[in-house]
Amino acid sequence: MTLNPNEYAPVHFRWSFEDGVATVTLNRPERKNPLTFESYAELRDTFRQLVYVPEVKVVVIAGAGGNFSSGGDVHEIIGPLTEMEMPGLLAFTRMTGDLVKAMRACPQPIIAALDGVCVGAGAILAMASDIRLATPETKTAFLFTRVGLAGCDMGACAILPRIIGQGRASELLFSGRAMTAEEGERWGFHNRLVSADNLVDEAATLARGLASGPTFAHGITKTQLNTEWAVSLDTAIEMEAQAQAICMTTKDFRRAFEAFAAKRQPEFEGD
Repeated sequence: MTLNPNEYAPVHFRWSFEDGVATVTLNRPERKNPLTFESYAELRDTFRQLVYVPEVKVVVIAGAGGNFSSGGDVHEIIGPLTEMEMPGLLAFTRMTGDLVKAMRACPQPIIAALDGVCVGAGAILAMASDIRLATPETKTAFLFTRVGLAGCDMGACAILPRIIGQGRASELLFSGRAMTAEEGERWGFHNRLVSADNLVDEAATLARGLASGPTFAHGITKTQLNTEWAVSLDTAIEMEAQAQAICMTTKDFRRAFEAFAAKRQPEFEGD
């Protein structure tokens, strides 16, 4: 059954939809918005379904109560994991990795609005997003080594070095220390820092701007950003030639030309 963005009512997080922008809000503020087995799965299923929901043009993911997410819930996830056998553990780690795959595979740009605590799986959700806005109070930590695990969690060793560089990623993944907001902006993890009072508005403004653009072409851009990681330059250039030719058949491309010729702003419709 296809997700209806106007009626969707998830159980484990808040959802709102307006002007083509879906906002996902992690909503356990009393615990700094930790994730559970159920919320992981519901987030995974939601992002998987967004592939088939063109009405949603951009997604914002945020946390309630001045924090983004404290990661996996200590009592509801970490405790039970210590009692599981290997098959159950592998099913869990594959499921959490599937959430990252779903975020990367959905064609909509994902904007993470980060504040306060952004650690563990919360840091991974931020990493898996396309654009990250943060406040000066944001502390981001890939703290898996702090609980005796490897830093290679949910694609961190593949994605994080591509964002901030191998050396910086290595330090964060080995040490588990918090990356300050200033470091995050300087290193390219955060696109920019905004005040906590303006975070929601800044994310919404950015999202609406993207939603008003050529959204079919945005989906092509995201696909190419993903797939060109693992191909040669020659292959990448050929892939982009084909992708751009596809975009040239869209009505949005013609709309842009006609608007330019008429000296007015184009109005894109995503087709």
